[in-house]
Amino acid sequence: MKKTKLFTAFLAMGLITGCAQSTVSEPEEETAVIQEEAEEESTETEAAVQLSEYTDTGDGSHAIEADGTEESYSYIKVTKSGDSDGDEADFYGTNAAIYALNGASLTIENAEIETDGKHANAVFSYGEGTVLTISDSVIHTSGNCSGGLMTTGGGTMIANDLTVITEGNSSAAIRSDRGGGTVIVTGGYYESNGKGSPAIYSTADITVNDAELVSNSAQGVVVEGKNSVTLNNVTLTASNTSKNSDKSSRFQAVMLYQSMSGDASKGTSSFVMTGGSLTNLNGSVFFVTNTSAVIELNNVTISNEGDFMNVEAAGWGKDGSNGGHVTMTAADQTLSGDITVDAISSLNLTLEDGTSYTGAILSEGETGVTMNAGSAWILSGDTYITSLDGDTSGLNLNGYSLYVNGVLYTE
Repeated sequence: MKKTKLFTAFLAMGLITGCAQSTVSEPEEETAVIQEEAEEESTETEAAVQLSEYTDTGDGSHAIEADGTEESYSYIKVTKSGDSDGDEADFYGTNAAIYALNGASLTIENAEIETDGKHANAVFSYGEGTVLTISDSVIHTSGNCSGGLMTTGGGTMIANDLTVITEGNSSAAIRSDRGGGTVIVTGGYYESNGKGSPAIYSTADITVNDAELVSNSAQGVVVEGKNSVTLNNVTLTASNTSKNSDKSSRFQAVMLYQSMSGDASKGTSSFVMTGGSLTNLNGSVFFVTNTSAVIELNNVTISNEGDFMNVEAAGWGKDGSNGGHVTMTAADQTLSGDITVDAISSLNLTLEDGTSYTGAILSEGETGVTMNAGSAWILSGDTYITSLDGDTSGLNLNGYSLYVNGVLYTE
């Protein structure tokens, strides 16, 4: 588990109460080293810096608010309690610890931020023209519906080198809601622990660079509607051990869907990952339902033992027209696991730049596979697709049958 220097310093100073240790096991020797480093760093921090404190205990109010202004805070400790309900908090920022709105420019540096209320998001950017920049800080939320970084209404969030840990249900570490916006995260560690709390929940355009993402209960990443997640050199680990809805029995690391709640515009969902690693500990790597989706993978180390992808109708949308429609391109990849596509769904899969895929495709809908020169496909079971194009010299039936548009394929 990666930790910023500020995290270890705050841990030793007692500003963080062991939240990460309660959910992530570490060898005793590593913990001792981290603690020793933390004590050394905290001594320097205590000697050089006196944290300014901002506290709010009200229902619906804020510890720090920038309303259309340009403000900057550094070396601060922010604590927030008090509760709020539903849309006002999730859409418009009520009850957030730190809140920027109406075109404000708010900069936060070297902060420790903790909330323990319901719907108490830690850092919230709301509205077109609003820019909230936060760096070298630690965030911990413990209540339900309390994200770490929250962006709605077209706001912008820029985060650098943070440690963000959320404990509650429906509390993604990197979170957005109605109206979306732009989120750019570089460096740091982001962990979510509650039911229905992925590391990233996107109804915005979210880019994460050179960071570590961990989800200990829900999916690693969820993209809803006409929105996107782009990961560059990111380490993503998804446990997905609990269900937040009975609309699907599937577990997955990455989910792209349209909930029909009105929180995200209808359109094509996008997931792009370049470099880094994706570790899936339960279920399929990808699940797509009730939306069109573009998925691009380039030189990502993927670890999974279940299906690779499920494209199918579930409990969202109108029966009969709520399948998934996926265009996937895999470049310089090693992929494994079966793919299923139901009768009202579709898939266009392109293998290029030396990609190797081991698996079977069980498709009742329109499914096309394109193999570029140097790519390989090793079947792991009987396979049914609609079309096969490109350079098929790397196709290995491996003793199984391949049916293309209902006709048995022969090498």
